[in-house]
Amino acid sequence: MYQYEENGQYFVSCEPLPLTAAETAKGQPIFLYRRAPESGRAAFSATALSQLTAAKEDVSWLDSRRIAVTQAPPIEAAEWLTGGLRAVNFDHPRWREMAAWQPKAGKKRVHILAIGDVGSTIAMGLKLLGGDTVSAIGICDINEAATKRWEFELNQVTLPWQYDAMPPVEIVPQETLFDCDAFLFVASKGIPAVGSGVKDVRMAQFEANRGLVELYARKAREAQFQGLFCVISDPVDPLSRAALLASNRDENGVYDGMGLLPQQVQGYGLGVMNARAAYYAKRDERFASFLTEGRAFGPHGSGLVIANSIEHYDDALSRELTELALTANLKMRELGFKPYVAPALSSAAISVLLTLRGEWHYGSVCLGDIFMGVKNRYTPTGLETEDIPLPDELFARLTETQDILRKII
Repeated sequence: MYQYEENGQYFVSCEPLPLTAAETAKGQPIFLYRRAPESGRAAFSATALSQLTAAKEDVSWLDSRRIAVTQAPPIEAAEWLTGGLRAVNFDHPRWREMAAWQPKAGKKRVHILAIGDVGSTIAMGLKLLGGDTVSAIGICDINEAATKRWEFELNQVTLPWQYDAMPPVEIVPQETLFDCDAFLFVASKGIPAVGSGVKDVRMAQFEANRGLVELYARKAREAQFQGLFCVISDPVDPLSRAALLASNRDENGVYDGMGLLPQQVQGYGLGVMNARAAYYAKRDERFASFLTEGRAFGPHGSGLVIANSIEHYDDALSRELTELALTANLKMRELGFKPYVAPALSSAAISVLLTLRGEWHYGSVCLGDIFMGVKNRYTPTGLETEDIPLPDELFARLTETQDILRKII
């Protein structure tokens, strides 16, 4: 194990690095590893020794027993994990910035791009539920009348005699769109109409929305945006990946790592799939274990994996519950309505608030060369994804989902 110090920080690594050697250990270190910058996360909160010397980043990180390592992990690092160990990719051009990163204290400013059905419902959720977390809600849309309407209406939603208990809503121009702590991308070029016959509505939106999310990802790069880039528009998993790649390419299209960091980008679509599974679990005793032992993984669409239980996994029951959650949106369309209220609240408003509070939530995060929905949280040492022993049958399904997502982008 090599020890280094720089600018008052103490680093350790399994490899020799061009840094000043530290003569003695100096408290909790930051672990430096080496990997191609475009190959996965640039920094993370380590939960297992195997993550420190992993050959690559993929779904095996959801069950660290399955991670293939390049060398034996440093045993002495075990005690550091309990105190929260930040791991940073030394080969990333912004590694020093990530090593010095500290979470921002206090309430956060949230900006929403596009204030149609979904965006306005998200704004309502943030307004009603975010008083302890959100300092202000900024709204931006090409439809000036829409922003005026929602500024007018939502600022008339208040508790009597506690007029500052809920965050104010403000109209923000494109020029200050990234003057915030969390940017919510809700823009879309259109959703297939009810009765259109389109089965996978989310994937039908991918090519249309990809250009939009890439445009705003490049704007985030230009603004040197330091907050969270939250992808709400469907399909969130490949759009999150597209945003990351677009923001990190220079004028010649070369990946340079100078845009959004992988841990800054998260897609919000899995929250409602988890909520839909819970809806059916409450109504059918066969699925009741999901409410206390279940998990949701994967995309907000094809490739979704609902596990009835981690401890007592039943593949047949899990696949049945997955199908119910996956097709719930079609049932709403059969009723003649667009299914946007539950996604806007469960996947977006509630999940974003949990994110900002540093609490466990469902979101699509960088797992190597894909973005995939998993249980995760932001800690003082960085992004942490849940790491638990997974049954073989369940892990096989996650591997299949990984393959599906790799084929999209």
